[in-house]
Amino acid sequence: MHKNVKERRFINQIGIGSDQHGHNDDCTNAAIKAVKNAISNNCLCGLSEICELREPKDLAKMKVHVKIGAPYPENIDEKKVLKAIPFGEKTIEVVKGGLIAQGIMIKELGDTSDKIIVCNAAVTVFVSN
Repeated sequence: MHKNVKERRFINQIGIGSDQHGHNDDCTNAAIKAVKNAISNNCLCGLSEICELREPKDLAKMKVHVKIGAPYPENIDEKKVLKAIPFGEKTIEVVKGGLIAQGIMIKELGDTSDKIIVCNAAVTVFVSN
């Protein structure tokens, strides 16, 4: 007899990240910072203590979904963003969002515009029973 496998949300984590250098409207750096911000202040001890995911091979079984809100969603390197997640089966969804704020352009820093790109991240961890 097979058990019904159902994914359940374990945690939702929200983060924000910015790139103050424009970078030709590439939102990747801001999105990576948003993901790191979302996961940086969480200790998911419940994964080992409640869900019994104790070994790295066990942690690889959890599912992690990343949703990014970006002002230029077409300008995100999704593979680079997902590398910010250390464990799990990873998926990503990128939608229009975030914001653009006016900063300053300093060519010596590699700035391509005076745009500050801001992205939001919602990182959801799912576990199966």
